[in-house]
Amino acid sequence: MSDTAPIQPRVRHPEKAHKPDNPIKRKPSWIRVKAPVSKTYHETKELMRDLNLTTVCEEAACPNIGECWAKKHATMMIMGEICTRACAFCNVSTGKPNALDPFEPFNVAKAVKTMGLEHVVITSVDRDDLADGGAQHFAEVIQAIREATPNTTIEILTPDFLKKDGALEVVVAAKPDVFNHNLETVPKLYPSVRPGARYFHSLRLLQRVKEIDPGMFTKSGLMVGLGEERDEVLQVMDDMRVADIDFITIGQYLQPTIKHHALDRFVTPEEFAAYERQAYNKGFLMVSSSPLTRSSHHAGEDFAKLRAARDKALSK
Repeated sequence: MSDTAPIQPRVRHPEKAHKPDNPIKRKPSWIRVKAPVSKTYHETKELMRDLNLTTVCEEAACPNIGECWAKKHATMMIMGEICTRACAFCNVSTGKPNALDPFEPFNVAKAVKTMGLEHVVITSVDRDDLADGGAQHFAEVIQAIREATPNTTIEILTPDFLKKDGALEVVVAAKPDVFNHNLETVPKLYPSVRPGARYFHSLRLLQRVKEIDPGMFTKSGLMVGLGEERDEVLQVMDDMRVADIDFITIGQYLQPTIKHHALDRFVTPEEFAAYERQAYNKGFLMVSSSPLTRSSHHAGEDFAKLRAARDKALSK
């Protein structure tokens, strides 16, 4: 008989273990998706494993993974799979991250080239443990993709780099085509939904991107169904336009587990369509608003529309 204690599996969300249960509501018909079964889906999954890459598609349990991977679209999540934040809505693991992988920029670029991507989305966990929040690593990934596939357009979805002076400037200097940072929800819900972040800091981050590089596209997203009011969503739209944000995404919050933030309600497709009309009326160049909208869903097609919309606006 061995005296060695069995290795206990790492708890994915240790900070949520003692929180009260929030029952998961049954999804309405308009938000159900088919299980991923295509050959290309499995090929994409195998490529990610072979190159030791993490995708937000898997870590965040995205409902669109079957559709996107079948088209060889994958949002790569750099700097590991363990986040230093503990947002109440997010399914990404929380804990102490591992050291950065120095080969990751090369492996990401190799995956982009192998998949023949015309547009790629790169996101990351929060790395509050790093002096620059991972800004230099973002820049190295962008550079590696540029060297491997110069014609690929690059969209990044970054953390907020809270209290990381100079980090934003490093990332913007690397010249991504789209700089995305999600506000996620309305200000009143930040303490319960996104307690480690600050609404006006995130808004200012995106405004600062435009000040540094006016030609860079900026993008941000909201989840709805968390308990926000319609007028609060419209106010966030106005705040985004003051910050000169080009592209807004609005999607339904889906509760990952009973320990996550409770789902308040399922927003109807008609309400999403109304949000889309209102956002365009407020001056956004591009709007994606639907129950299954996610930050990187249809990112390539949306980027082409975004660029065309700006060209049209400038030609007037």
